[in-house]
Amino acid sequence: MSERERSFWAWGYTDAFPDEPGRQALAVQVGALLGREFSLRPLPTVESARLPPPRVLPPTSLAPISSAAPKDRILHTYGKGYRDIVRAYRGDFSVAPDWVSFPRSEEDIERLLAHCAAEGIAVIPYGGGTSVVGGVEANVGDRPRGVVSLDMRMLDRVLEIEPVSRSARIQAGATGPVLEEQLAPHGLTLRHFPQSFEFSTLGGWIATRAGGHFATLYTHIDDLVSSVRMITPAGTWASRRLPASGAGPSPDRLALGSEGILGVITEAWVRLQARPRYRASASVTFPHFADGVKACRVLAQSGLYPSNCRLLDRTDALLGGVFVDGGAVLLLAFESADHPLGPSMNRALEITAEAGGVCPEGPVLREDRGEGARAQATYKQSFFRAPYLQSALVSLGVLADTFETACTWDKFEELDFAVHEAVLPALQRALGGGVLARRFTHVYPDGPAPYYTFLGPAREGHELETWATIKDAASRAILASGGTITHHHAVGRVHRPYFRDERPEPFAAALRAAKRAVDPAGIMNPGALFEPEER
Repeated sequence: MSERERSFWAWGYTDAFPDEPGRQALAVQVGALLGREFSLRPLPTVESARLPPPRVLPPTSLAPISSAAPKDRILHTYGKGYRDIVRAYRGDFSVAPDWVSFPRSEEDIERLLAHCAAEGIAVIPYGGGTSVVGGVEANVGDRPRGVVSLDMRMLDRVLEIEPVSRSARIQAGATGPVLEEQLAPHGLTLRHFPQSFEFSTLGGWIATRAGGHFATLYTHIDDLVSSVRMITPAGTWASRRLPASGAGPSPDRLALGSEGILGVITEAWVRLQARPRYRASASVTFPHFADGVKACRVLAQSGLYPSNCRLLDRTDALLGGVFVDGGAVLLLAFESADHPLGPSMNRALEITAEAGGVCPEGPVLREDRGEGARAQATYKQSFFRAPYLQSALVSLGVLADTFETACTWDKFEELDFAVHEAVLPALQRALGGGVLARRFTHVYPDGPAPYYTFLGPAREGHELETWATIKDAASRAILASGGTITHHHAVGRVHRPYFRDERPEPFAAALRAAKRAVDPAGIMNPGALFEPEER
C-alpha cells in the first residue's frame, strides 16, 4: 500500500481535505453565520510554489540522510497555523530550508550538528510540522549561512516497555498513532491526544509542552515524562528515570518547552496507563455561559477528575455542530480502566444541576470489551477533523483562527470581558464584522483554560496584516488581564514578543546562558523563544 500524501499547503492528507461538495456546504454554513456569501476559490498546485535555490548544500558525508529536493524543502517550510496556510496557499515558500536531513541514529544527529556548528548553519528540529506559532519555519535572522530542517520521522520506535512501573522508552519521532499502535498489544496507552495527534510526535510534544485532549488531571505532556534524552551541540543531555526527585532544578523541566533551542530530543521515558475499559458521557445545557463557568469551577475542585469538561458557548457549539438549548453546553465525560463510573457521573450531574444545568437525555454509561482503541478513535474523530476545516475556510476567503490562554478563576470574568472588548472591535474595523466564539478546553482547581475562535470575511491580499492586527489585540488583552500568552500552543516566533513580557528577566538571562553553554555557535532553532540575535 502506498504512503498517503501530505498536502503541501493545507493541514493533513490530501485525500482527507474536503471535496468540492464539502466546501460548498461549508461555504453555506459560514455564510449564514457571517451574513454574506462565500464562493469556492481555486486550490493551489505544487507547481505554483515559488522556491529560492539552496544557499548551501549538504556535504558528501551527510548526503545519504539529506535531501535538497524541492518537494522536501516545501513540505518543511511552514507549520500549520493560519499565517502558514495563507502563505503556502499563495505559493510563497521564500523561507524554505536549504536542505532537509532524515537522521537514522543519534550518531547521524551528532555529525549533522557538528557540521552545522562549524559552518554556521542553523538547525531546526522537525517532528510532525504541526506548529501553529512559527516554531519550525526557517525565519532565523541574517547570521546563519543557511538552514537545515532536521526531520525525526525515522526515529519512531517504542524501544522498551517496563510493565511493572508502567513506563516505556520511546523515540522522539514517533507520532501519536505510531506509538499508540505499538503500546496497544500490551494493554497500555500514553493517553495523550492533542488535536494534532495524527501527525505530531513525542519529541514535538515535549519540546512544546503540548496539552492533550483530556480536561483535568494529566492535561500536559509534562505530567507524563519520566526522563528525557537530548543531543546538544555540546554533548548528550540525558536524565535519570525516576518517579520524582528533589535533587535541584530538573533537567527534564528545562528540556520541556525548550522548542529546539538547546538541542534535539531523541527519546524519552514516559509514564503509561492501562487502556480505559469503562466510559461515561453526558451533555449538559445551561441558560447562560456564566452558569456553566460556575459548574466547571466546582467540578474542577471536586476531585472527580472528568476526562472531558469542555464548556462551549452558543456560537462555539454551533460551529462544532453540537446541539445547545440555551447559552452554553458542557460536554462531560469520565473514563477508567479499573471501575464503573456511574457514581462519578451522578455526582458530577448533581454539581451541574446546582448551577442550573440540565441533562435532558441523561448520561451514557458503557463498558468496552476489547474494543477500547476503536471506541476511543470514534469518540475523538470530530475533534481531529477540525484543522482540515480551517484550511478549507482559507480556500473560501474566510479568516479563521484561534487563540488560547489560562487564568485563575477570579480573573476569568475580567479576562473574558477584555478579550471581547478588544477582538470584536478589531474584527469590525478590519473586516466589517465577524464572530468570536469561546470554550474551556481544560479546567484546573485554580483556573480554566479559555480557548477562542474568531472568524470573518478576509480581504484578499491583506489576510496576514489583518490577522496580525486581531492577534495582537487578543494577545495584549490576555496579558493585561492576568492570563498566559499560551496554555498549550507554545511560544515559537508568533508569541515571542508577548512571551518577553510574561517571563521574568532573570529567568530569561538564565535561559540565554543555558543556551550559550550547550549551543555555543547559536545554531539551534534561532528565533524561537528569543530574537535570533538574543543569546
